[in-house]
Amino acid sequence: MKQLIQSFKTGELGLFDVPAPICQDNGALVQTTVSLVSAGTEKMLVDFAKKSMLAKAKDRPDLVKQVIDKMKKEGVKNTLEKVFTKLDTPIPLGYSLAGRVLEVGANMSGVNVGDRVACGGAGYANHAEINYVPKNLMVKIPDGVDDVDASFVTVGAIALQGVRQTEPKLGERVAVMGLGLLGQLTVQLLKANGCKVIGSDVDPDKIELAKKLGADEACHAGELISKAAEFSNGHGVDAVIIAASTSSNQPVIDAAEISRMRGRVVFVGMVGMDIPRNDYYKKEIDLRLSMAYGPGRYDPEYEEKGNDYPYDLVRWTEQRNFEAFLGLIEEGKITPKDLITHSYDFDDAMTAYDLLEGKIKEKYLGIVLNYKSEINLAEHKVVQRSDKAVTSDKINVGLIGAGNFTKSVILPNMQKVGDYELVGLCTATGVSAEGTGKKYDFKYITTDSDEVFKNSEINSVFVTTQHNDHASKVIKAMENAKHCFVEKPLCIYEEELEDIKAAYDGKSILQVGFNRRFAPMIEKMKAKLNGQVSINYRVNAGIIPKDVWIQDRTIGGGRIIGEVCHFIDTCSYLIGSDVVSVYATTVQKADQSIPDEDNVNITLNYANGSSATIGYYAYGGSAMPKEYIEVFGNGVSMQMTDFRELVVYQGSKTDKSKSANQDKGFVNEFKAFKTSVQSGTPAISFESIYNTTKTTFKILESIRSGQVVFVDSK
Repeated sequence: MKQLIQSFKTGELGLFDVPAPICQDNGALVQTTVSLVSAGTEKMLVDFAKKSMLAKAKDRPDLVKQVIDKMKKEGVKNTLEKVFTKLDTPIPLGYSLAGRVLEVGANMSGVNVGDRVACGGAGYANHAEINYVPKNLMVKIPDGVDDVDASFVTVGAIALQGVRQTEPKLGERVAVMGLGLLGQLTVQLLKANGCKVIGSDVDPDKIELAKKLGADEACHAGELISKAAEFSNGHGVDAVIIAASTSSNQPVIDAAEISRMRGRVVFVGMVGMDIPRNDYYKKEIDLRLSMAYGPGRYDPEYEEKGNDYPYDLVRWTEQRNFEAFLGLIEEGKITPKDLITHSYDFDDAMTAYDLLEGKIKEKYLGIVLNYKSEINLAEHKVVQRSDKAVTSDKINVGLIGAGNFTKSVILPNMQKVGDYELVGLCTATGVSAEGTGKKYDFKYITTDSDEVFKNSEINSVFVTTQHNDHASKVIKAMENAKHCFVEKPLCIYEEELEDIKAAYDGKSILQVGFNRRFAPMIEKMKAKLNGQVSINYRVNAGIIPKDVWIQDRTIGGGRIIGEVCHFIDTCSYLIGSDVVSVYATTVQKADQSIPDEDNVNITLNYANGSSATIGYYAYGGSAMPKEYIEVFGNGVSMQMTDFRELVVYQGSKTDKSKSANQDKGFVNEFKAFKTSVQSGTPAISFESIYNTTKTTFKILESIRSGQVVFVDSK
């Protein structure tokens, strides 16, 4: 299928062949019939992407600071590699469409295959022939509304939410500043609400259109102050909705000037917000912001997982705003078609963006893209990118998952090792597959993991998806006689661990991404140890918000399962033995005595009599290095700081070594996997992987019970 994609790094824009997305449980696959090009929002994105690196940096000083801080911790080279990888991420364009349901997820209800639906949401309602859309970001289209009008649903909801924030009353006089798509729809919504409306803009055509669509008065922005005084009989307008898009601060200044005492000013468009305090203070003006389509926006629980807000407590969510907007179209109170200036076939979408970029010298307002009527989903699961020859003497990789870590760490370091042939790439969305597939020259891209497992050219599967998906993919790789590298953790439930153990026959290599044991400084420490060892491992982990997926027990497994496994494996590697018992304590939240698993002290006892303590803390200062290890044993004491500095004390001698850049062992990790596949001998024994993973579950058990818990690795 085709999708409109832009490179964030270069600004290159084009229609690309990508595999159709998979249908997830909490949504549906939708075949697009019409999508709306949002002239304001999309032009802003396109213009930003086309800026130079310096101009991008000037626009986002907050991100520049983050990069500088990361350079201090990880080194300049490592940081720049990650930054450029992030910039290579392609941008899907579009956020408002109408279409027809092709496939329904397991948790969907009220929508059936073949239903007409209107969909919204950046990253979901894309300019693409097929989209996956979560259930709270779609609504059924009423019979009396056609697909063209329905494709305005997202912009309509934005305008509607701005009106709701204004709380207009029957007969009030309201000014709308900016008469683009948002402004024109806002005028119609206010008229439907029984208000008197004055609009302003700098474009005479938009001023005339507003009058045609019902505005009581419309004028040039430079005349607004005098016209608004007339319009309000000298009292000032009751409310102002700023729907303009400009970096200028003038709309904010003018809004205060035309407002009455105790009026309301609502920001919907992106304008300068240097508030003239005295003007707003003297009138006690109520200043409000409107958040996109309404309540639920930016909340992953609502948008991604489909958890609705209680109807009696949150009457107007973004989905219910969608429904209300379509209802007003059906009643004839809103007429989106009157805003359309250009209509193109989707195959000619680039012409629409030439219009936005000023390459075509025509005025525009509403731009819609029309799609072909039929598409066969089964024919769009795989896109062949090349016919390169694949030989059996290499590590022929099928990669499942291409998130930020995979693109910034795994793939670049795999390339450094060599002898890795990138054959098949499977991701959840076509956008991700296209960008990564092109950069790393994968032979084909897909959204169906079965296309990786059944491919006879692939001998090694790399699993780098979200944690809850690891176990099933590992088992499937073994069932298909593929070697498997899986990012940590191996799994997130103890039952899954036992299933993997039952499936493992030792014929294929299984390696978990415990990279730290392969770090040069850790290997140097290991070489100096023999016999019983004591380790203190302190991790200044930093805060991860509770709404991030890794904190979700059912998806990421939480931080102990998802990250502490790293540090257990490192200790076990240095000690050369398996954990036999654990004891863990956490900070207790004073208000409800719930263990805080983000801050935990762990004691590990080993079969050879060694011991290790892991202190994992989220609430420390970010300036402190993240990882610090002290090791004592065999007449040697060692200190390692963040994989950049190692101090070895042996007898009367002190040996210090430093590295300009962090080396956490990623290159050596992939060298080890390559050697394992070639030799048939695993770099990490399955018994060690099993013991480390089981230990994470026993840590959680110890936290809950307050007791020492034994780890049975038999």
